[in-house]
Amino acid sequence: MTEPEPLPLGVSAGPAPVRVARVLVDTGLAHLDRPFDYAIPDDLVAEVSPGVRVRVRFAGRDLAGYVAAVADSTTHEGRLAPIRRVVSPEPVLTEATLALAERVAERYAGTVGDVLRLAIPPRHATAERALPAEAPEPPELPPVPETSAWERYAAGPAFVTRLAAGESPWAEWLAVPPGPDGLDWPDAIAEAVHATVRSGRGAVVVVPDHRDVGRLDASLTAALGPGRHVRLTADQGPQARYTAWLKALRGHVPVVVGTRAAAFAPVHDLGLVLWWDDGDDLHGEPRAPYPHVREVLRIRAEQAGAALVVGGPTRTASIERWRQEGAVHSIALPPGRLRGAVPRVQVAGEGRDLEDDAMAATAHLPSVAWRLAREALLTGPVLVQVPRRGYLPSISCQQCRAPAHCPRCGGRLLLRGPGAPPECRWCGLVARDFSCRECGATRWRSSTVGARRTAEELGRAFPGVPVLTSGSGAVLERVEATPALVIATPGAEPVAAGGYHATLLLDAWASLDRPVLTAGEEALRRWLLAGLLTRGWAEGGRMVLCGAPVHTSVPAVEALVRWDPAWFAGRELADRQALALPPAATVALLTGERQALESVLAEPPLAELELLGPVTVGDGSARLVARVPLERRAELAAALRALRGARSAHREATPIGVRMDPPDPGM
Repeated sequence: MTEPEPLPLGVSAGPAPVRVARVLVDTGLAHLDRPFDYAIPDDLVAEVSPGVRVRVRFAGRDLAGYVAAVADSTTHEGRLAPIRRVVSPEPVLTEATLALAERVAERYAGTVGDVLRLAIPPRHATAERALPAEAPEPPELPPVPETSAWERYAAGPAFVTRLAAGESPWAEWLAVPPGPDGLDWPDAIAEAVHATVRSGRGAVVVVPDHRDVGRLDASLTAALGPGRHVRLTADQGPQARYTAWLKALRGHVPVVVGTRAAAFAPVHDLGLVLWWDDGDDLHGEPRAPYPHVREVLRIRAEQAGAALVVGGPTRTASIERWRQEGAVHSIALPPGRLRGAVPRVQVAGEGRDLEDDAMAATAHLPSVAWRLAREALLTGPVLVQVPRRGYLPSISCQQCRAPAHCPRCGGRLLLRGPGAPPECRWCGLVARDFSCRECGATRWRSSTVGARRTAEELGRAFPGVPVLTSGSGAVLERVEATPALVIATPGAEPVAAGGYHATLLLDAWASLDRPVLTAGEEALRRWLLAGLLTRGWAEGGRMVLCGAPVHTSVPAVEALVRWDPAWFAGRELADRQALALPPAATVALLTGERQALESVLAEPPLAELELLGPVTVGDGSARLVARVPLERRAELAAALRALRGARSAHREATPIGVRMDPPDPGM
């Protein structure tokens, strides 16, 4: 029997003899990214409803799909293929999720199927059976906390009041270290969620990693009581993740907190979307169509009429553009209270430092940092942030200072431990007989010091003081309020009880000297996140930035010293506007074989856009950048979706990867 060709949705031509299910089939092909009509067999009429998972016959294969809608008619003139079976009666694809997936696919030139794979976790039958269908009666909501974490911020109390009243403000929040009451950013988020739940609405909160989830989970439990929120992260086991997702779908809990997997959580009566640390690259999905949490939650807030909050110690250029457009309003500490609330910041090598130490500007651990650590260790822990992991992440020639490269593949050489020979970080070649390719010298020196070597040096400099490491293998969650040196890489800094008494930021040049668009933004973000863990100036907290260029003005360094991320974000956005770079312009990155990309150059409508490239990169593939003004974003996305669909329809065509708003659009 010949398999009938599935028909795309269209205007009804009249009643059909059978009920029709419009199914989103998971074909994985861009040109088939639309619903197809299937007949509902009589024995499945009671089970097939919008949102359920089904199996259907498509192009000779059994494929999975979701029922998008059920109708009584079809435009297909022949016989419809029947639905094979209903995988689960659970309506996992809600109208809100489908509408969100369609918007995200349009925004990122992707397919709805790809977005749904990110939004809906794989089914776990045991979890479906174990979780009651009806939501239990929630316990009484704890009362409003007597002490508010928002009292310190201008417009903070008014913001929480509006949430409790059922309103939906959009805000950008610049967080500072905890005050004398000890209330930190997780407590502020929990208070905002508490106000939203009091108004009878739900909330979705997204943070970068599991350590942040753990801190926020504790604060939400204290604020909401048990049973009102769930954790949802990609690293949960299949059953735990699906159970948490089902609790939101079935209305068991009004609040979901998690990593980027939680951005699509099907919370009922959504009243607040909130994410922390917008600049963290963990918020960007590494799988097609590569959506960012920022855009997913903004779309959700628009569709649901919900409040929106983005918080963190700094402000990205993307959020600064939102602020300048009037989409969000700022919640920040009043200028008169800022100085005492944040740690005092000093740059090694400035002022009188050079008189006391001629190497203060370039030393790995200058004397001013050593003295500060010695003083702070008398009363509490000291945080030392090192931008590189390992022992010696890179070495150079002792004579000409040229970087040491592998003689076989050209990769950079490193040392994995004391007494170890140089080793290539790319191919693993052990270069026991080192020879500089520039001058022929056979002796090398360290050019970058890693966290392990730093811990070794500080252990000798401060005998008897405990040295704890976090980030190279094991990550610490918390440290006690006792004297200790905590050596951590960015993002792995543990929380200290009562805050660190001092923080040393080593090798600032390594954070700034990176060939990426967001180097300065990322460096400032790392430093301010470490500052959030440090006591404020009023409590004696201090920070020293080591290894920063002192002969020229560096905006990120100036912003750190003044603790003024708003000024830096405005300057960063202005620079990008002048150069037509994201977020002041829309950029798409196309990757594939050079011949395939060259053929794109002549195809309308892409041929009418500004195209840069193609250029060949290290792995033999090629890259092509398309750039348009912001007002033409939809036009570019539509053109790229059409390109993907056209190439998908011709199986002999070489595939081209498409990524809207790549984190590094440089060629």
